[in-house]
Formats: sequence, C-alpha cells, structure tokens
Amino acid sequence: MSTKTLLIVAHAPSPNTQKLVQAAYDGANNPDIDINVILKSPQDTQPEDVLAADALLLGTTENLAYMTGLTKDFFDRCYYPVLEEKQGMPFAVYIRAGHDGTGTKLALKTITTGLRWSWIQEALILQGDWQDSFAEQVEELAMTLAAGVEAGIY
Repeated sequence: MSTKTLLIVAHAPSPNTQKLVQAAYDGANNPDIDINVILKSPQDTQPEDVLAADALLLGTTENLAYMTGLTKDFFDRCYYPVLEEKQGMPFAVYIRAGHDGTGTKLALKTITTGLRWSWIQEALILQGDWQDSFAEQVEELAMTLAAGVEAGIY
C-alpha cells in the first residue's frame, strides 16, 4: 500500500498566519502518522498537486468578509481540472478571521459542495485578536485529518 498524501494549501501573509501554516505542517507530520505532507501557497498550487493528493487542508485569511483573492484564484485554476477525479476527497479548512468568518465559510462550502469534497468537520474559524491557542487548534486539525487519511477513515 502506498503512502497517502495530504496537501496543505495555505495563505500566510503575516507572521501570525505563518505560525498557523507551521502548526498545520507540524500537526500533519506527527511522528506517529505515516503520511506524505506537501505544503504549498495558493499561488503555487496547480491542479496536478490536487490530483496527486488524498486529502486537502486549506488555510486562508478572511478579507472583506470573503476568502483571500489568492485562495479564490487557487479554486478558479483548479476547479474544473480536478472536478471529476477528486469527488469525495477529505477536506478541512481553517480561517483566520478578524471578523466572524461566516462569509468565507459560506463561500468555501459553496465551492467544495460543487467539487463534492467531504468536510471532515466544520470550518475552524480563528476569530478576533490573535491568540497563541490558534496555532494549537490548527495543529490538532491537521493531525486529525492526517491520521484519518492514514487510517482510511476519510
């Protein structure tokens, strides 16, 4: 059986969001989990990356009550090339939201419903002023997704 691949696509425009990306990477790379983890920015992610993945963790900021433009661009470029082959793909998202994150969550639900991706849990919305616990929450989310993919649960 070949090792499964988790693709992390994360937009990190600030030092704090870079901490979230590192936490996601660390969580998915837990030494007890045997999974291949690939980390890319939205602008560097191609349809081939999604096609080669067994699951996807998306990290985005909320900009003007919507996902960041680079995250939207990722979906614009990858949507149709992966639509048929990646139905049912396990998916999780964290949203760094200065406000409430609901607009971003709704947009992602709409897009991923069209893709027929399977959310492993509700969107993790990291809301309000920065808290160090945000990184721990993202690390746990990534670890959960990676372990579930490795075990064949998702």
